[in-house]
Amino acid sequence: MKLGQIYKKIVEKGINSDIRSKTAIKKILSEQKEKFNKLPKGKKDYFDKDSLFNPFADSRIIYGNPDKKVNAAIVGIDIGAAELLLADRLNEKGAKIDLAISHHPQGYALAQFYEVMDLQIDGFTDYGIAMGLSEKSLLQRKGEIERRVHAANFNRNHDVARLLKLNYLCMHTPCDNLAYQFLRKKIDKASPSRLSEIMDILYGIDEYQYAAKNNNPPKIVVGNEQSRCRKIHLEFTGGTEGPENIYKELAAKGVDTIVAMHQSEKHYKKCQEAKINVIFASHIASDTVGVNLMLDYLQAESNFKIYQAGGFRRIKRKK
Repeated sequence: MKLGQIYKKIVEKGINSDIRSKTAIKKILSEQKEKFNKLPKGKKDYFDKDSLFNPFADSRIIYGNPDKKVNAAIVGIDIGAAELLLADRLNEKGAKIDLAISHHPQGYALAQFYEVMDLQIDGFTDYGIAMGLSEKSLLQRKGEIERRVHAANFNRNHDVARLLKLNYLCMHTPCDNLAYQFLRKKIDKASPSRLSEIMDILYGIDEYQYAAKNNNPPKIVVGNEQSRCRKIHLEFTGGTEGPENIYKELAAKGVDTIVAMHQSEKHYKKCQEAKINVIFASHIASDTVGVNLMLDYLQAESNFKIYQAGGFRRIKRKK
């Protein structure tokens, strides 16, 4: 496959596994097109045209030629300057790596990644939380994240890829969507009644087994193995953690357990206050689940070679 085809397939798979309906996503893209068409000619040059077909602001081709055929890729949860230089060094040894794939957003995708947080609203309203409350709470949190990332030096890694002439993309929320749906299906099927049963589900997944063997296992951080659970919320997609005040609202709607990739100390304490059980599934292992699922999809059509780096381990699943 060519780089542009890989990118389009990542977006397509992300949309198909999103918690929002396809109708809702189609409306978002339509609104972007309308916004673009209304811009004066001079300002259209500053518009992110990928947003006309890609609803995931944190997933982009950072550098490269969309028509470049990809035969081998270095893949990592984080691919930065060190990994890009590693790819170049491997190429000197004959590796012939065409593409660097980072899970976490890089370059201008990092600059705007907070825009994907809007999909969390659909997750909150599914529990019956009022739309207005969900939107207002998330807007405040998005503003916090926007201010935090605004000062970052976004183009450092882009410049490394440019100087090395190495194609470079990131695929964040599309992979997180796949991880969410994967674990959601397993939890719904098992219908666990205690936290120990959720832990058993996690330990039955290869990526979490690998993490546990490397001293980064899933952990119960609020509650214990015998704590009962019924309504389980997954914090697996939506860019980053949502608003801190949402936990008391989730608890009021019957949510008793959170399974999260990770949480900040503030979010963790808010869950304690709301008397919600919390399991940290393990951040990098959870990201690896999503990346592996995406690669299963991509390699089914074009079996390009994978070099594992940046905290990523390739685990293929049987069809």
